[in-house]
Amino acid sequence: MKLKGISLEKAGGKNSKKFDLQEFINTLNTLDPENIGSWPQAVKVLIYIIVFVVVLILGYVFDISGLRETLARGEEEQGQLLQDFEEKVFKANNLDVYKKQLKDMEDSFGSLLRQLPQDTEVPGLLEDITHTGLGSGLEFDGIDLGTEASKEFYAELPINIKVHGDYHAFGAFISGVSALPRIVTLHDYKISTLQNRLADSGAPVLAMEITAKTYRYKEAGAEDDSSGAKSKKDAGAKGTAKGGA
Repeated sequence: MKLKGISLEKAGGKNSKKFDLQEFINTLNTLDPENIGSWPQAVKVLIYIIVFVVVLILGYVFDISGLRETLARGEEEQGQLLQDFEEKVFKANNLDVYKKQLKDMEDSFGSLLRQLPQDTEVPGLLEDITHTGLGSGLEFDGIDLGTEASKEFYAELPINIKVHGDYHAFGAFISGVSALPRIVTLHDYKISTLQNRLADSGAPVLAMEITAKTYRYKEAGAEDDSSGAKSKKDAGAKGTAKGGA
């Protein structure tokens, strides 16, 4: 019994031996790098753990972080695609409303196009401009048609106007032209003073050069007869200029 107790006491003392760090460090210092197989089991396990941790860190840095960035981009693209999908679904559900709006816009656009003068109305437009200028107290030095420029669905005709009068007459003329039933826009004006000339009100007489542009609607597929239209416009312009003079 005594022997048995002694043996149990020795066994218990062996199992309760604490970890000695200094002894472990000394063991590491005595390791032979060229004979890894002779290393203690605890050292091998520690090396395995260190290598495993390093591999995990490198895998995260070089692989998992890239996958996370790809995932973030994918989530962002998914959100954008979902937003586009919702907009298309909304438009599809309101297709009839959009068709009605498109028809209303086409009708409105057609009514605006019908306001554009036809080719045969240009001489009448020149007459209206001349009468507006004379009624505003201006005197015409010249009114000439420029070269017609063809656009996608309309033609643009510039009219070069030279007049002289006082400042208030210019304002009345601009206002009168803007009130014409036809679409006429005014561009590129130049005003200069005529030396030694005064109006009846005592104000200095000014000379103005301005370009008025009118627009002619072109029918789809219609061919422009430039020579015929030019001759008609020139005849109208000459007649109007004579009337103004």
